[in-house]
Amino acid sequence: MLKRVFVAPDPGLLRLRSATRAVLGIGLAVTVCALTGHSLVAAITGGLAALLALFTVTDATVRGQLVTTALLPAVGFPVLAVAALLHDHPVGRDAVFVAVVGAGVYARRWGPRGHALGVFAFMTFFATQFLHTVPDQLAELYTAVTLALLAAATVRFAVWCYELRLPPVSVPLPPSARGLARATTRQAIQATAGSAFALLVGQLLSEQRWYWAVGATWWIFVNTTSRGETLVRGFRRALGTVLGIALGLVVAVPLHGALVPSVALVAVSVFGIFYTAAVSYTWMMLAVTLMAGLLYGLLGVLDPALLALRLAETGVGALGAALAVLFVLPVTTHATTDAWIQRALRCVHRCTGEAAARLAGSTTADPAPHVAELAPLLSRVRLSLAPLVHPLSPLRARKERARQVLALLDDCAREVRGLASIAADPEASHDARLTAACQRVEAAVEALTAPRSTRHPAAAAVAVSQPPAAEPALVHLHGLERALAELSAPLRSSPRSELVDA
Repeated sequence: MLKRVFVAPDPGLLRLRSATRAVLGIGLAVTVCALTGHSLVAAITGGLAALLALFTVTDATVRGQLVTTALLPAVGFPVLAVAALLHDHPVGRDAVFVAVVGAGVYARRWGPRGHALGVFAFMTFFATQFLHTVPDQLAELYTAVTLALLAAATVRFAVWCYELRLPPVSVPLPPSARGLARATTRQAIQATAGSAFALLVGQLLSEQRWYWAVGATWWIFVNTTSRGETLVRGFRRALGTVLGIALGLVVAVPLHGALVPSVALVAVSVFGIFYTAAVSYTWMMLAVTLMAGLLYGLLGVLDPALLALRLAETGVGALGAALAVLFVLPVTTHATTDAWIQRALRCVHRCTGEAAARLAGSTTADPAPHVAELAPLLSRVRLSLAPLVHPLSPLRARKERARQVLALLDDCAREVRGLASIAADPEASHDARLTAACQRVEAAVEALTAPRSTRHPAAAAVAVSQPPAAEPALVHLHGLERALAELSAPLRSSPRSELVDA
């Protein structure tokens, strides 16, 4: 787990830059709130708003990110007002909270913007419970959130907008569907049911901190699309919380809310959240749990019993999520993974076709956008197969096949990137054998993505016994053929459902 975080590749130092910018943006937001005379509660609320703006806004373009950031108050302020007004009305408060959960998950159907707005709405309601917000505080909290968002936006879009020098990030959307066939609709219903369970049981454990259970259920559903992904995420959240509580007992509790060291460690925790989020949900949750403990220390309410209660509430939330995904309109791992694998293979074909056309002399062909699209698609495949390759998975044969699929898809991506880099060279020469090789790649992809009922038993077995090729482009194409031919074995040896339905 340590190796996964600290040895994981960070091309362009994007994780490092994102984490550093987050510390600067959130630090500026909290500083501005403090200098303008806001209370500690308002400063914490502003800091949380800045964190969410920097963490959840992931539109493909900088302009899109700016628009989404500007829209955050449009959903956050009404939710903040309703939550504060319902502070002394538990029944209405609970009903609205569960509704916000369902709406927030359903909003994912509109892509990154819907996801960001849904998360911001949920966390705004959550923060009012965390800070016991009442109507008299609304005016101060509105100004704190506004100042914090402006500060975070200034750092992100004016001071250090490194995304301007990067190609737009391709964010793959789930396969389209209608009604209950749509994954986001089913997950919205699941999240609503799971959070309702977590809310009821969480209140039996604590009438003051029950919202931790709802928060655990919510965050387990974030960025998952199937039953297996949700269960694995729940396990990782629980593990990260346990480790974070253990660290909090050693670090946060002895500080007794001392301002300077607590603030410094909060900054370290923020850096950890952003730096580890892309590679380890467990480590991210450790940082989140430590930050929460430090904030409770600053508010003067931290003690070991509170950390133990957080662990119990997290367990309740994880249980609620597990029951929901298992018994309420389950979204199978098979359906999700199969769709992502096919999309990745079709993207490989598009990359190959564009590169071949470029080498043939076309001035309009460009494989670069498809190469950029392939990386997030492969990330989605890895996330979908995570239940099978998890160390605790007892399905050894399926685990081995899943690992083989991931390794071969990585081989395809590597060969495609090499082919695209050669195609980008204006002096690269065209070899007539490229056409035949690309046709073989096309046949292989069509065979691997065809419905099983229409697939010829030997169609995917592409001949790869090609003579050594001196042309670099042909070397990559033959490597791609080999990877596709080997990929046909794990996908064809048993029904795809046996590979991916966990």
